[in-house]
Amino acid sequence: MTGVQLVGNGGLDQLILRHDIPVPHPQADEVLIRVGASSVNNTDINTRTGWYSHDADAAHTSWSGQPISFPRIQGADCCGRIVAAGSAVDPSRLGERVLVRTMQDPLTINSKEIPVTLGSEIDGAFAEYLVVRSSEAFRIESPLTDSELATVPCAYSTAEGLLQRAGVSAERVLITGASGGVGSALVQLAAMRGADVTAVASPNNHQALRDFGAQRLVARDASVLEEVGDSAIDVVIDVVGGDSFAELLKILTPRGRYATAGAVAGPDVALDLRDLYLKDLTLFGCTFHPRSVFADLVGYIEAGGIAPIVADEYDLADIQDAQERFLSKDFFGKIAIVSP
Repeated sequence: MTGVQLVGNGGLDQLILRHDIPVPHPQADEVLIRVGASSVNNTDINTRTGWYSHDADAAHTSWSGQPISFPRIQGADCCGRIVAAGSAVDPSRLGERVLVRTMQDPLTINSKEIPVTLGSEIDGAFAEYLVVRSSEAFRIESPLTDSELATVPCAYSTAEGLLQRAGVSAERVLITGASGGVGSALVQLAAMRGADVTAVASPNNHQALRDFGAQRLVARDASVLEEVGDSAIDVVIDVVGGDSFAELLKILTPRGRYATAGAVAGPDVALDLRDLYLKDLTLFGCTFHPRSVFADLVGYIEAGGIAPIVADEYDLADIQDAQERFLSKDFFGKIAIVSP
């Protein structure tokens, strides 16, 4: 089959297009999926560059902390159809259109639970076919295209997981990085909950975010403290990190909540502990989440409650160009990858 293999940590040249990769064979509890589309995520870049490892050791570069085995087929998102199934899988699943859960139930190896992320610990969707446990392939009935659906699993499950962990309801919420895949999903899903959403993004994306449900907009390079005010926000959902962290705690009300699942502006932040304990703040770090989060997303899609945005589509053969475009951050929504 055709696929793109990550052969080591480094630049875009570590992504190699091949046409002679064996089609994987499903084990008893697995299904073989013909990939329709995938999309690009920060985790693809972070794994390739070794960002997850504190010492840039190539043996420890997945976001779960587990060693990466090269070559690895990346691609954390998948929309496709089941074309073969293992002996323990109901044969009626053949032909189902499915979304694959990005952050999957752990595997038990040598009495130890190992986190599993599509495209990190196991091969992902940057190929014509992939195999996953049948339980991780969720049937989907939707008029949305494969590319539109393929923007959902990683970004929207991260967003929904953040909102559920922080217990967001109809309250004042500020979202950073709001024009990206996770950020735009957060705006949409928070607005669904009746939240009063303030979104931080480049001004050229402000109208699109208003259309997604944001009530107030803050320019990305502005001071959120000056724009929003002290103790004015109930919940901050931050997927950016970096220098803005200290201000984000200051804008929270007493007993406010801060949740994060990203650090694209830098993982090292300044924390004044007085902001944390004098205001009785709660901080959440969010990566893995229960499978009910993904089931909820499928329900939202089938009810027409999610409108994913495809900023651009690239053929799988152009994966290097797609990742380069992704790194430019000059788009709103997600970059889709179409399988051959």
